[in-house]
Amino acid sequence: MNYLYQEETYKIIGCCMEVHKILGKGFNEVVYKDALEIELQKSNIPYRREVGYKISYKEFVLPHYYNADFLVFEKIILEAKAMESISSGHIKQTLNYLATSKLRLGLLINFGEDSLVYKRVILTK
Repeated sequence: MNYLYQEETYKIIGCCMEVHKILGKGFNEVVYKDALEIELQKSNIPYRREVGYKISYKEFVLPHYYNADFLVFEKIILEAKAMESISSGHIKQTLNYLATSKLRLGLLINFGEDSLVYKRVILTK
């Protein structure tokens, strides 16, 4: 069975696993993002960090915007967390990022548990 962006997702999750293997749990979210940035660079994976997406309301662009942690391969939003567990609110947040960005796939990664936890979040039309 093939998944949306399966090969790219596999590479990203591999980088995340490496970060978790070295750092374990217990650090602040920004520490994992910094380490993940190094792993993405080492793996020659194209990414942008802290990508802002404007939110439209009717004919207006709102003054506040979504700031996605990473945009990877110019098509996958990666949200990094360092929490006890992923909540439905985190999934909804990722769905909102996808809707605003017009992208289809988000990866929600949690470094805060004993083992790395990740969830594929897909925006259906």
